[in-house]
Amino acid sequence: MKSTPFFVVKALFLLFHRIFSKKFRRTATATAAGVHQKYQKDPSPAKLSGGEGKVLIFNVEEALLKPSSPFFFSYFMLVAFEASGVIRATALLMSYPLIRLVGQEMGLKIMVMISFFGVKKDNFRIGSSVLGKFLMNDVGLEGFEAVKKGRKRIGFSNFFPQVMIESFLRDYLEVEEVVGRELKAFCGYFVGLMEPKVKASSLSHLIHQEQQQEQQEQNCNLIGICGSQMGYDFHLLSSICNEIYTVSEADKKKWKTLPKDKFLKPLIFHDGRLALNPTPLDTLAVLTWLPFALILVFIRIFAYICLPYNLCVPISAFSGMHLTVSIPVEKTKTNNNRGCLYVCNHRTLLDPLYISAALRIKNPLAVTYSLSPVSEFFSPIRTVRLTRNRDRDATLMKRLLSNDNLIICPEGTTCREAYLLRFSPLFAEISEKIVPIANDTHVTMFYGTSASGFKCLDPFFFLMNPSPSYSIKKLDTVDGLFASHDDTNSTKFDVANWVQSEIGKALKFECTKLTRRDKYLILAGNEGIVH
Repeated sequence: MKSTPFFVVKALFLLFHRIFSKKFRRTATATAAGVHQKYQKDPSPAKLSGGEGKVLIFNVEEALLKPSSPFFFSYFMLVAFEASGVIRATALLMSYPLIRLVGQEMGLKIMVMISFFGVKKDNFRIGSSVLGKFLMNDVGLEGFEAVKKGRKRIGFSNFFPQVMIESFLRDYLEVEEVVGRELKAFCGYFVGLMEPKVKASSLSHLIHQEQQQEQQEQNCNLIGICGSQMGYDFHLLSSICNEIYTVSEADKKKWKTLPKDKFLKPLIFHDGRLALNPTPLDTLAVLTWLPFALILVFIRIFAYICLPYNLCVPISAFSGMHLTVSIPVEKTKTNNNRGCLYVCNHRTLLDPLYISAALRIKNPLAVTYSLSPVSEFFSPIRTVRLTRNRDRDATLMKRLLSNDNLIICPEGTTCREAYLLRFSPLFAEISEKIVPIANDTHVTMFYGTSASGFKCLDPFFFLMNPSPSYSIKKLDTVDGLFASHDDTNSTKFDVANWVQSEIGKALKFECTKLTRRDKYLILAGNEGIVH
């Protein structure tokens, strides 16, 4: 009996709790429906219209990219491999099962810790020189079409550190503002920790600055694109946007990859050693291949240096190397009393070696603008470094040409993509006859060029590929500046541009006016001069 009042009170409490709980759930459902009705006109950003005069705020990983690997693992592997090489990359790969097990947020912290810990902050250029190529290859066409409709675009990410995506968004997608998670640093080095997620206040601050510049009201010009309505980003955008479009995982699976002809800016320069996208399986394949690659490099170098040509060719072919040579029928005979000037585009440091071997050139001599002393020491053929003094270099090349066959790359540096850099016109003044050589390469694992790494290792990385290939095309001989021809108004620049255009036509490459200096300023922050 003493406990009767207690049971009565308990029963009344449960009754009122049940009534108010149902009422609260109905209210919450109605509120959520109201938010959906207010902020989302159409669930798919592909049908976004009228965004040309508005500010568009989009989530990078949910509204733009098609992930090539779970948790965007490949991008962090690129940072790990390019920052510290095999050891850090192996540690990250061994942590991959744990990353999948603990979930996205904790897995992200593990990847950031392994990839960035101990990396010098001021020297970190991987975001601008390496990641841009791989991120552009993962951009979805439908997401790109939606994002570019905005008059001004603000990209934000609660997954990627800002140093990984800022240059990619600004340089190649012309995104005006980028907000990502900041990395913590101590004494100029990253400690592998990130700041908390992006907050609405950070985006609101950028929007407020835009409003002050253009004196427009916030509720008239803001469109948001993000992922699921249940995610953090949807609630983040709902507090500042008047329209929100969502992208589901099912929609992203149907997206097409953005073709290169739709890039807002052509991808001409990029750096880094890895030529493939390092997904977990591909990374495992690369690390497994490395011991065999070192043995293969030794065999290939030994065959070229120590064996005669008749034995070198079959051994190189048996080791997986491919060489395609195209030689036209000679229309005019060159002057045999002097050496021949071979002018080629520059793909790797091995260009003179392949050209001299493919064309059976006697007494080949490679003329370079800048070459590391280590590469000069190990070069199987003679090399001569130019001084960048036009008169002195012209005199030197004329003297050498009287006895030797010269091979010169007038671009002055390598270019990986299907573009030709500006040809230095110096070669047009030193020979009456010029033999253009168009060459191209193909690799599957490692690039044999580098702007910021150890350039003396470039040939070794090229030879470490399982099946590297070279294509050599000898073109028709052209007249130099002082040859006897009808057009007396030609200049050295006309001759250089003509040779560049002929090589470009043969390779189906696009000719540009970019120079060695442009490349190194973009990729390495210096002018690329080896002292």
